[in-house]
Amino acid sequence: MENKVIPTKANLLNLKDQVQFAKKGYELLDRKRTVLIQEMMRLNQEARSLQKNIGDMLAQSYGSLMDASIVMGSENVRDLAQSMTLEGDFKLVSRTVMGVEVPKIQHKKKERRTEYAFHQTTAAFDQASLDFNRLLDYIYQLAEVETSVFRIAEEIKETAKRANALDKIQIPKFTASIKQIEEVLQEKEREDFFRLKKVKQKRQG
Repeated sequence: MENKVIPTKANLLNLKDQVQFAKKGYELLDRKRTVLIQEMMRLNQEARSLQKNIGDMLAQSYGSLMDASIVMGSENVRDLAQSMTLEGDFKLVSRTVMGVEVPKIQHKKKERRTEYAFHQTTAAFDQASLDFNRLLDYIYQLAEVETSVFRIAEEIKETAKRANALDKIQIPKFTASIKQIEEVLQEKEREDFFRLKKVKQKRQG
C-alpha cells in the first residue's frame, strides 16, 4: 500500500521541487530521444547506400572473376588468389552519441595494387582483385554502421521507457500529491481563521 505524504508546507515545497526536477528530466530525455532518432535515420540511410555499393561491387567483381577463370583457368585463378597477402589487423575503438557508445573501426588501408606479375593475369582478374580489396573498406563501414544502429535503437527504447515513466507516472503522482496537500492546508487555514475569529469575538464580547 502506498504511503501518503504528510500534508505539511515543508512536504509541499519538497514535492514542488521534485515535480520541477521530473519535468526537466523529461525534457532532457525527450530531447535525447529526438537526437538519437535523427542519428539512427541518418545511419540507416548510410547503411542502405553501403549495401548498394557492396552489392554493385560484388556483382562487378564476380563478373570479372568469371571472365578471368574462363581465360586463365579456374585452377590458375585459385592459385593466384591463395598467394595474395591477407588483410591487415584492425582496431575497434568507440565514440559516443548522446552518451551511447558506438563502434569505430580503425584499419590501415593497404595500397591498392596487384601483387603479382601482370603477364600472369588478365585485366579482368586484376580488376576483380582491386575491387575485392575495396570491398573490405565498405564491409568495415557497414559493420560499424549496423552495430551503431542496433545500439542506438536499444538506447531509444530505454530512453522512451524512462521518459514515459516520468510523464505518465511520476509527474502525475507528484501533481496529485501537491493538489491534495494544498487542499488540506487551505482547509486548515480556513479552520484556523474561523477559530481565531471566534476567539476574537469572545474576547470582544
